[in-house]
Amino acid sequence: MAGHPTIPKTAPFGDEEIALLNRVVGPATATQRAWLAGFLAGLESAAGGAAQTAAPARPAEPITVLYASESGNCERLANDFAKAARKNALKPTLIDMADLDLATLPAIKRLVVIAATWGEGDPPARAVRAFNELMSDRAPRLEGVEFGVLALGDTAYVEFCAIGKKLDERLGKLGARRVADRVDCDLDFAEPAGKWIAETVKTFAPADAANSKVIEVDFTKPAAPPNLDIVEAEITEHLNLNSSRSDKETIHLALSFDGAAPAYEPGDSLDVYAENDPAYVDELLKLAGLSADDKLRNDLIKSRDVTTLSLKTIETYAAQTGHQYVKALIADGQAKEWIAGRQLIDLIATFPIALTADHLRAVTRPLAPRAYSIASSRREVGDEAHLLVSAVRYETHRRARKGVASNFIAERLKKGGRVRVKLRPNRHFALPAPDRDIIMVGPGTGVAPFRAFVQERRATGATGRSWLFFGDRQFTHDFLYQLDWQEALKDGALTRMDVAFSRDTPEKVYVQHKMWEQRRGLIEWLDGGATFYVCGDAKSMAKDVRATLVHVYADVKGIAPETAEQAVAALERDKRYLTDTY
Repeated sequence: MAGHPTIPKTAPFGDEEIALLNRVVGPATATQRAWLAGFLAGLESAAGGAAQTAAPARPAEPITVLYASESGNCERLANDFAKAARKNALKPTLIDMADLDLATLPAIKRLVVIAATWGEGDPPARAVRAFNELMSDRAPRLEGVEFGVLALGDTAYVEFCAIGKKLDERLGKLGARRVADRVDCDLDFAEPAGKWIAETVKTFAPADAANSKVIEVDFTKPAAPPNLDIVEAEITEHLNLNSSRSDKETIHLALSFDGAAPAYEPGDSLDVYAENDPAYVDELLKLAGLSADDKLRNDLIKSRDVTTLSLKTIETYAAQTGHQYVKALIADGQAKEWIAGRQLIDLIATFPIALTADHLRAVTRPLAPRAYSIASSRREVGDEAHLLVSAVRYETHRRARKGVASNFIAERLKKGGRVRVKLRPNRHFALPAPDRDIIMVGPGTGVAPFRAFVQERRATGATGRSWLFFGDRQFTHDFLYQLDWQEALKDGALTRMDVAFSRDTPEKVYVQHKMWEQRRGLIEWLDGGATFYVCGDAKSMAKDVRATLVHVYADVKGIAPETAEQAVAALERDKRYLTDTY
């Protein structure tokens, strides 16, 4: 008996789409297939007018879309590119840079790279291994590969789009041919990225792609995606978890929603849409000579980034105003150094000149939301979401500074008030199977997602063990969620907990020191299949924790540092070393 007909792998669909089509077409009767052929022909006729003689089918051309994403933006853009590519006789394959096998690159003929820059010019945490390999002498030659790079970054940082720029340069040096010019996108990336995708798809598309219509047919009924719209939430709890004698202020914020809470999972975040400090805006307007402009004041408070000072800001200020001393600062190459530790208000105070409302709008950008890890599980708290927010306050250049979103939450939000938020899923920082052990390292507010993890494991009756490393300044004043952890240890939702309070001892003790003390237990858990999580400060803590784990492997296993490094890299490749840092 003949087998079912199948859709060939060369069809202009993704692998998952081909599998879905085979499930429908394969077992269909001859009558059903004839009806489907007529239905599709009818669609074609309706789209293109009179029927034409069909040209012989040609296989879709493969294209690889490689993305390096931290917050998910590059991954979403990669999916947007893939969707557009399928409509243009291309067959896209999406690869997370975390999963890249460098040896496969020379066989790729068309390569699109969409890469984010994180912090001070670093690659996204998951992409570090592959990025370093690509930059090393081990990288293969790439003659015959055509490529284009889309870079995402933040002009608030000196190394704007550094990773995209380095990848673009490196691919060229390895012999690949650039067929699409790189575009560097700031936080408001949607429009330039969309334009780049549209143009680059056309560049890579086969010459006759414009003459061949691709009809997308979706036979599935996919589960409804979570609501990613901006929603309003009511503040039902607003508590400072530090004591009155602490020099820190860390707010536990409980939010309730009109209807069901956003369908978040442990590890996800909420984008908080903050407003600027009215007192800061009033001072800025006074310095600019625009205090009487109420409309501008409202815009600056609600929707413009009035603190960020970047090289782009200074260049725009010079171009808009013609200020000779600002031009000189740029010409002398001193602008980057001058920016350090300063904000927009310093620029206007130091280099005053007659300004208009248009000038101020030109040197500001849209006020972006701030993401905070969700510190709760819906299975325990119901239709609520909890956040943990530390108020950022410091002083530079004899001026007091405040974090925009953190102080909006700490100082101006009150119980009973409302705030706009949006769900930001993070499937790369999720819990493993319920029977797997987890190790969590989260000092300060980095402990937020682990409260969600522990609540989730309690609510689901997970049998895997849970181990938490937490740290802060002082046990008496800064032990965030202390009662929660004591309860979790008592009921078994948390198996063990090690704490480090840096200001309680003559020598500062951090979470990595506690990891070293417990190194034999750590290796025992990891050898047993535990997943290792790190959340918190990316600048030093996350790097120190990883370096410590390498030393732990070397010491306990009695292996060379290079071999220990390979062991931790293997955890990363197996998605058993996961980070959510900021």
